Amino acid sequence: MQKSLILPSASDFHIHLRQDDLMNMVVPRIAEGGISLCYVMPNLKPPITSTEQALAYKDKLEKLEPNVTFLMSLYLSPDLTPEEIRKAKAAGIVGVKSYPRGVTTNSDSGIESYTVYYPVFKTMEEVGMVLNLHGEIPSDIEQDICVMNAEEKFLIHLKQLHNDFPKLKIVLEHATTKAAVEMVKSLGDTIGCTITIHHLQLIVDDWAGQCHNFCKPVAKFPHDRKALRDVILEGHPRFFLGTDSAPHPAHLKECAQSCAGVFTTPLTLPYLATIFDSFNALPMLKSFACENGKKFYSVKEEKCREIKLIKETLPVPNSYPFGDTQPGIVIPFWSGKTLTWKIDQS
Repeated sequence: MQKSLILPSASDFHIHLRQDDLMNMVVPRIAEGGISLCYVMPNLKPPITSTEQALAYKDKLEKLEPNVTFLMSLYLSPDLTPEEIRKAKAAGIVGVKSYPRGVTTNSDSGIESYTVYYPVFKTMEEVGMVLNLHGEIPSDIEQDICVMNAEEKFLIHLKQLHNDFPKLKIVLEHATTKAAVEMVKSLGDTIGCTITIHHLQLIVDDWAGQCHNFCKPVAKFPHDRKALRDVILEGHPRFFLGTDSAPHPAHLKECAQSCAGVFTTPLTLPYLATIFDSFNALPMLKSFACENGKKFYSVKEEKCREIKLIKETLPVPNSYPFGDTQPGIVIPFWSGKTLTWKIDQS
């Protein structure tokens, strides 16, 4: 039985770091979870649509946690132009995130058609920026579309974008279905895919009626979870960690219209090691969490450090407090449960 594991600090290629009091709580906890590089989502209020906004946000993040490398992205919206793409690339911004309108948190400014953005995508292809896709289409009762098939119905758009821009690097974010895994594998080397911690563990039974496991896209069927685990066991190089860790105040989760998001940042590697161990995937943890994403994005990291994981029990906190003037709490994934791996702090 393996009792310890040494690997480089991990890279999280999909993380939400929020604003104000939530940001002040979350950002210092990134390194606690064994992460030294983050790809930051732009769906703030207002969304980050310009180079200046992205750089100002990055400055705040770096002041809160100088030991983490922050890769920045822009929000795909009508404000984004080919000229802004060239400006962003020159400033070191890595990619652009696309949200279909209304499908998840802070996506009210999301897109309704991809074709109008083809000049932007063409420029991204030319300068070498990455397009990140929230892979769902909005629910439509008349078209028989709901949260359980919204990802699979989206995949035709991924294939079309790849066909139209074969040299554009595209990442299908937080895959949840066997169909998504098969689609990504069938496309070329410019198509990557992130997988979250919680989607490696949850199925539909685990979030229906359990608000703190509710996320978008929602966890699906057992055969879908198996497909995510199998592609990791396979060691496929275009699948990598993107936690989609998304903190919300507890009162916004524990309500009739629960916000979508699962919070995993403070315990990223302990969660992963515990789950990977459960399906005999520990030998693949290094490539999935530490190597594949950086290779796909062609990024080098200067703040990487050595992490030692040990097989010892680790209770997950019941909550994480935040804020001074209006204090609140965030409930983490598996709150109150016990992990079987932890980071050695000795």
